[in-house]
Amino acid sequence: MREITKKELEQLVQRRPELQVCSEALAQATQLLAEVYRRGGKLLCCGNGGSAADAAHIVGELMKSFCLPRPVTADEKSALLASSAKNGAMLAENLHRALPAVSLAGEISLSTAFANDAIPQLTFAQQVFGLGNAGDALLAISTSGNSENCVYAAETAKAKGMQVIALTGAKGSALSAIADVTVKAPETETYRIQECHLPLYHALCLALEAEFFAKDAE
Repeated sequence: MREITKKELEQLVQRRPELQVCSEALAQATQLLAEVYRRGGKLLCCGNGGSAADAAHIVGELMKSFCLPRPVTADEKSALLASSAKNGAMLAENLHRALPAVSLAGEISLSTAFANDAIPQLTFAQQVFGLGNAGDALLAISTSGNSENCVYAAETAKAKGMQVIALTGAKGSALSAIADVTVKAPETETYRIQECHLPLYHALCLALEAEFFAKDAE
């Protein structure tokens, strides 16, 4: 992990000292995802309610510039210019490099169809089964750590050869028993756990952006 990446994680503790207890697991999650992205993999995210909104939020930070510029590479610029004499320059100027991520909570048509035709608790698992590949990662967000649809998704991810990160509350859980890394917010009340989750995943996204898009990135 690059020094600039470590600094992003250290700054979280400076801002939110109560999250010091999460720092080691958060660093492990960052390292795991950095390796996934270096291999050309992607991240799938899932959660319910507020955690579904968090999953979408994470995807938004990873798929475009967050705090650092992410200009396209020279090769990408050449390909875009070659693709369209009219729009290639505009595309090359305005598109951002991405860290591929997908929220499984956003596929309403698929989720409702599968819930109606099969088993509702397996809607995330079905998407993991269809989209996930060996070398990808799943981030399952659950304040209890026991949400059935997230647990089924995590089990399916492991069967696909994926790695699993869980973002939960302080208590042990079914997800933490499955996950390669569990980041446990130091709270037990749902809304307080969610208040911790946002700075935790912001730090994760900032660290990943620094890892790949800081000016001295190799």
